[in-house]
Amino acid sequence: MVRSSRRSLFLVVFILALCGCLGMVFGQKLNPAAAPNGDSDVRDSLRQFSQVYDVVEQNYAEPVNADKAIYDGAIPGMLHVLDPHSNFFDPKAYALLREDQRGKYYGVGMTVGPRNNKVIVIAPFAGTPAYKAGIHPGDIIIAVDGKPTDNMSTGDVADLLKGPKGTTVHITILREGADKPLDFAIVRDEIPRYSVDLHFMIKPGIGYMHVSGFNETTEHEVGQALDEMGDLKGLILDLRQNPGGLLSEGVGVADKFLRKGALIVSHHGRSSPEKRYVATHGNGGKEYPLVVLVNRGTASAAEIVAGAIQDHDRGLIVGEVTFGKGLVQTVYPLSENTGLALTTAKYYTPSGRLIQRDYSNVSLYDYYFNRESEDNNTSHEVKLTDSGRTMYGGGGITPDVKLAPTKSNRFQDSLLQHYAFFNFAKRYVLNHHPSKSFEVDDVTLQDFRKFLDEEKIAYTEADLLENNDWVRNSIKSEIFVDSFGQEEGLKVRAETDPDVVKALDLLPQAKQLAENARKVVAERTSAHILNR
Repeated sequence: MVRSSRRSLFLVVFILALCGCLGMVFGQKLNPAAAPNGDSDVRDSLRQFSQVYDVVEQNYAEPVNADKAIYDGAIPGMLHVLDPHSNFFDPKAYALLREDQRGKYYGVGMTVGPRNNKVIVIAPFAGTPAYKAGIHPGDIIIAVDGKPTDNMSTGDVADLLKGPKGTTVHITILREGADKPLDFAIVRDEIPRYSVDLHFMIKPGIGYMHVSGFNETTEHEVGQALDEMGDLKGLILDLRQNPGGLLSEGVGVADKFLRKGALIVSHHGRSSPEKRYVATHGNGGKEYPLVVLVNRGTASAAEIVAGAIQDHDRGLIVGEVTFGKGLVQTVYPLSENTGLALTTAKYYTPSGRLIQRDYSNVSLYDYYFNRESEDNNTSHEVKLTDSGRTMYGGGGITPDVKLAPTKSNRFQDSLLQHYAFFNFAKRYVLNHHPSKSFEVDDVTLQDFRKFLDEEKIAYTEADLLENNDWVRNSIKSEIFVDSFGQEEGLKVRAETDPDVVKALDLLPQAKQLAENARKVVAERTSAHILNR
């Protein structure tokens, strides 16, 4: 009870102090002439908030949960009035934020998810304690340290699996083909959270790399992946569904593709002087053709990388208009293991384009999920790339080549909703021993038909014929995950991804773009020297 009261007191004091700081900012920004009375206005506002909270705490129909009222209500509400990305992190959310930024955590090393109303193992990560212990994709987790997982969410189970390095967690699973539950005692270890989750030679001399986010190890991971792929004749850099992350890592990744000294990004704000980030190492003359895949899920640091590559005509940007998240959040650690991410500046690409899209008079829901009318650039600012190509700002990064998002059909949705490929692969691998030369032939497709019949999943021969390539690729991918690990399954998906296939076709265009830009810049430089 004492701790609860102390915590509530902290919360009230914190929000009052924060409101005071922001109130002074608003007073200066919105009405400079009223500055002399600003302190008095702030004090009045703070007094009103304190009175409201006191009335609520004493008279609400049920006991007030201070964490809920302040953490989930007052503070987020205040911050979201400012912009969509300023945010407050309670202790759990702040711990997850730091875990994401560090690029590692302590646990057993596997992905879990919901399947058939159970929490199951999607895949263990190669080399981790779960992998070494013999955990398999499809294993159903029925208990952790003796606690049944019935009615637990995936997040709840994942939290139970995490813990200090060197501690032991007991996992009870059900496995198809086993007569009884299996018990595993696994010692937790440091688990790297790789941001380069896939890289390989997709064709002779042509590399493919997917970067899922930007944490403290991303620049190193990208460099290592490039070294492993060797002498490249072209690269597909996949930034789709990359939500961003650390600015420093985005700058470091862009540095690897641009010439030394090239501007990567700048940012400035009301109380933040302009800061410019340039390529300090450069690409060392490696000017291979580059295609960057983006979509609506590409945001923040990923947009910085894409924008810098586009503005310097270094590569071809392909896909959808990106998310448009160009606000700089400074994370302030607070007491009680909480944190505040406050917008302090805005990002600008090398040409001066504002990455952030307009969020005025837009609800949070519409900002994140309803963007159907935002791909029209007629009202956005116009800037030029190094070679003079027209680019638009103020609404994310507009691709050089637009690709319509791939949409699934009714039959595909049905198979995915029934986890048909996942469950079929789990059963198939029990009775077969596929090698890496495995392909889905007519015999495998017939087995799949029988499986659909047994599971009472509706289909027609016309469905299978119309979706033949997609069905075969999906079966192969899941069987490879089950047999050889998640990375091998992802390779199968990448090789047959329509956007990746299109990107491969566009590599000659990317090469021409870069060569033309170098020619234009060289001619401009020569003319400037002659006119001096």
